[in-house]
Amino acid sequence: MSGRSGVGVHEPRDLAALATVVAGEAAALVRTYAEGRVEVAATKSSEVDVVTAADRAAEELLRARLRAARPGDAILGEEGEDEAGTTGVRWVLDPIDGTVNFLYGLPRHAVSVAAQVEGADGWRTVAGTVLEVPSGTTWSAHLEDGHPVGTRDGSPVRVRESQPLHLMLVATGFSYDRDVRTRQAASLQHLLPRVRDVRRLGSCALDLCLLASGHLDAYVEEGVNLWDHAAATLVARAAGARWQLLTGASGRDLLVCAPAGAFEEFLEAVTAAGYTAEGPTAG
Repeated sequence: MSGRSGVGVHEPRDLAALATVVAGEAAALVRTYAEGRVEVAATKSSEVDVVTAADRAAEELLRARLRAARPGDAILGEEGEDEAGTTGVRWVLDPIDGTVNFLYGLPRHAVSVAAQVEGADGWRTVAGTVLEVPSGTTWSAHLEDGHPVGTRDGSPVRVRESQPLHLMLVATGFSYDRDVRTRQAASLQHLLPRVRDVRRLGSCALDLCLLASGHLDAYVEEGVNLWDHAAATLVARAAGARWQLLTGASGRDLLVCAPAGAFEEFLEAVTAAGYTAEGPTAG
């Protein structure tokens, strides 16, 4: 990293490199927890919205490493308190995206680290890394001359060729709130007959990265948080996808993503299925 300790340096490539290093260290720590008995340490929004000791330890490690490398940066993490900064850079951390998968020993869970820079329009993600813990597969992206560049294990990422709606393999997720789940189930019932099939893999960050790598055609989920997608949406953009945050039917953030050429058709189908606050479209 250029500069004595990276302080005040906002080069996206350098921020992405740091994100990858610290994500790798956090993933190694999570693997050590996976070798033992993984248990619930606490719950959050409901009894099924869980936190493990590994979540907390991994976030503490991420925070410590980032403070050492770039003192003064702001930090926003899923498990800890927000930390204000003075440099105009903010780190957005998800120590384990896919915690329930981790709890059950399922492989789809990842560390996500994004770097944002503050501007006139608020915070903008300029770099990020998503690292799938069990496999070590690493997606990384950063802005270069204003355009996102992304890789998977060092090779460029690219979305699949845009498919018509009936041939789309769609990923989704479900809320921990039972009332929201009921709405999501109703919307899914409308969408499912119109697409190739639907997958629920359990990690927003990895779903978006799999879309970026051509393994999925679209993604929709209400109830996402910034730390779930801050890094992964940059990877998806770099691969040729479009994404948008809308207000979902239950009033929470609704994330829609698809290859650019198929985005409008998919968004129309999502709206018609009742996922958005605007409700179904006519016809």
